[in-house]
Amino acid sequence: MKEYINPGKSSWPQLLQRPETDVTGLFKSAQKILEKIKQRGDEAVREYTNRFDGVAMDNFQVTEAEFIDAEQQIAPELKAAIQLASANIEKFHAAQKPGIHRIETMPGVSCWQKPVAIEKAGLYIPGGTAPLFSTVLMLAIPARIAGCREIILCTPPGKDGTVHPAILFAAKHAGVHTVFKVGGVQAIGAMAYGTESIPKTDKIFGPGNSYVTAAKQLVSIDAVAIDMPAGPSEVMVVVDDSADPVFVAADLLSQAEHGTDSQVVLVLKNHPFQEQVKSQIISQLKNLPRKDFAEKSLENSILIVMENDQEIMELINAYAPEHLILSTKNYSTMAEQVVNAGSVFLGNYSPESAGDYASGTNHTLPTHGWARAFSGVNIDSFMKKITFQEITEKGLRVIGPAVEVMAAAENLHGHKNAVSLRLKKITN
Repeated sequence: MKEYINPGKSSWPQLLQRPETDVTGLFKSAQKILEKIKQRGDEAVREYTNRFDGVAMDNFQVTEAEFIDAEQQIAPELKAAIQLASANIEKFHAAQKPGIHRIETMPGVSCWQKPVAIEKAGLYIPGGTAPLFSTVLMLAIPARIAGCREIILCTPPGKDGTVHPAILFAAKHAGVHTVFKVGGVQAIGAMAYGTESIPKTDKIFGPGNSYVTAAKQLVSIDAVAIDMPAGPSEVMVVVDDSADPVFVAADLLSQAEHGTDSQVVLVLKNHPFQEQVKSQIISQLKNLPRKDFAEKSLENSILIVMENDQEIMELINAYAPEHLILSTKNYSTMAEQVVNAGSVFLGNYSPESAGDYASGTNHTLPTHGWARAFSGVNIDSFMKKITFQEITEKGLRVIGPAVEVMAAAENLHGHKNAVSLRLKKITN
């Protein structure tokens, strides 16, 4: 990890830079695949699935027999863990469901907002080096609670043409019964444009590699909404001498093992703690199966020693981390000052892993500084809000003259007439 002691604010943008990805040709490649999906539908999806996943597929949709077989393959302890996590995710997200509040802005003028679920939600679950069945729960459960009429899920097939059993078990448990064995850019294109087999959706959710991210951004221009911009995962851990170096190292490594482009940032409140953390990182790293990923990630990571609490808070909000862990004596005070972060973990016994899996909060979060403007996935992500208004004759008498004046001032006399004609009828 690169180390900095009390760096000046002018240096923060440079030292807090995320790892850069070479995107030369990335969008062009993704666009080419998307165009083929748009033009040729299932035929193109089959072609790219064969090319990128090495599988020749006739039918993309997971059958009921495959769901049953997947459930039989899941160990009882994993089933119980998924069920516990699901219950907590359900409880946390159900509490977010908005109501309808009718407001009388003036006598005779009533306005209200009605939350309505997005009709068709498309969920993308990556395959690759880790089967992210936890992400199935994080997306499918709030989609179901929100009331989405149709929820479909796309995930890449393995070399044998099957989907990881934990992904299928989690999907069925969360209430998703329509799963397609399609991954990558071709999955995003299929959910954006629709094919003979895969329905077009209204909004696409879920993480993915740089090609999937590029595809999501491209289809959001003219075809479908997406959840948020996304990039490699990241964590910022802020500690003082009340923290446990064993826990701190474990938190850093749990993030680093995500992938070689993940980033971890450790902020120390001025004390000789870093050597203990470094020693623990070396010790714990030896036993990680994904050691190579973690080691590469740590090369992109930084350690910062700072004395001043206010400057630490400014640093946190400047970085806008996806995950923020505050393991300090005054974490409650610090937490109140956080304005830019995806999800915050407080105290020595709140590891990021808990939020990733089972505490109930959502782990689909804004990365790459997007926490300055975006929330993580929640019930609102799967809903839109329609405004309504009802104006009585009495209300129009009160509000109408102001509308007439404003419309005339903007030289929109058609707008003015829509009010004036009504007022004339009321008066007569």
